[in-house]
Amino acid sequence: MTNSKQKYIPGQVVWETTLRCNLKCLHCGSSAGKARPNELTTKEALQLCNDLAELKTDGVCLMGGEPFLRKDWHIIAKQIKDLGMKLLFISNGYNISKEIISKLKELNPHSVSTSLDGAKAEIHDYIRGVNGSFEKVMKYISLSKKENLPTTIITTVSKLNLKELPEIRDIILNKQIAWQIQIATPEGRFTNKFALSKEEYYSVALFIASMKKKYSVKELPVIGAHCFGYHSQHLPWLGLYQGWDGCQAGISILSIKSNGDVIGCLSTPEAYIEGNIRNKSIIEIWNDPNAFAYNRKFKVEKLGENCKDCKYGVTCKGGCLGMSYGFTNKPHNHPYCFYKIEPELLQKSK
Repeated sequence: MTNSKQKYIPGQVVWETTLRCNLKCLHCGSSAGKARPNELTTKEALQLCNDLAELKTDGVCLMGGEPFLRKDWHIIAKQIKDLGMKLLFISNGYNISKEIISKLKELNPHSVSTSLDGAKAEIHDYIRGVNGSFEKVMKYISLSKKENLPTTIITTVSKLNLKELPEIRDIILNKQIAWQIQIATPEGRFTNKFALSKEEYYSVALFIASMKKKYSVKELPVIGAHCFGYHSQHLPWLGLYQGWDGCQAGISILSIKSNGDVIGCLSTPEAYIEGNIRNKSIIEIWNDPNAFAYNRKFKVEKLGENCKDCKYGVTCKGGCLGMSYGFTNKPHNHPYCFYKIEPELLQKSK
């Protein structure tokens, strides 16, 4: 299959540039810490950038681990920009210096996201596993805004910080900081012990919906991540785009691990790895007609017990694949779907 005839476009690529990290987050699905022994070289990374551009990729998000711990991060980022693709970063904010900020300004990224998991050091530092991480991320946020970088806050919600949401809101309100709220999923270091119940999950959705109604986009640009939904009978759509067309892994989303493994979504098990760019180019892997079959060739017969016989099954495909595996160890089986849990919760409240 040639690129002129390619059926799918990887609009958004999520690239784990290194597994090395300077924090020990309790909810880290990758159990990041040490770099993989066989991470891509600079030469391999630059070729990967070229191939992604040939695939008509719209944007590339560099993450980790901690992306700024990779010595050649700026070289890779510049290549992405020079090839005309949008450049995004996800960082923990711990390692960011004035030098890194200066390089980011030169690169003019589409977005720089950092994690804020508590409104005070006690909570944030506990979740992040390193004392002083709250102070450092707050300094980064201040510096980022001072230098007019497009700043986004990501909050990953669990039982540990559910009650922190209103105070985090107060920290970023009217500061032109975008806010993405997502759910901690049982994988990697994160266990079911701190996972949200259905009631708690829905309370977060209610919080997001109320914030979207109360504040303008200018005052508080807030969204729920792809783990929220779907087909609520009472809530508006919480994400960036209207509606849910099923998991986009392997359709419009592509992920790459630091060793060159190619997978639709980094939140899915290793069984979903489609190949490695050291054996086949990303172009060959992406355009393989048999690749990403779980989504590209999805059939309703694959729906799990939570989604079986649902009228939205054909398009929804059982919701977020990462949530499905994290909570049920099965694909196409999202357990917290609004359409299913709303009647249950409303019945309990009577």
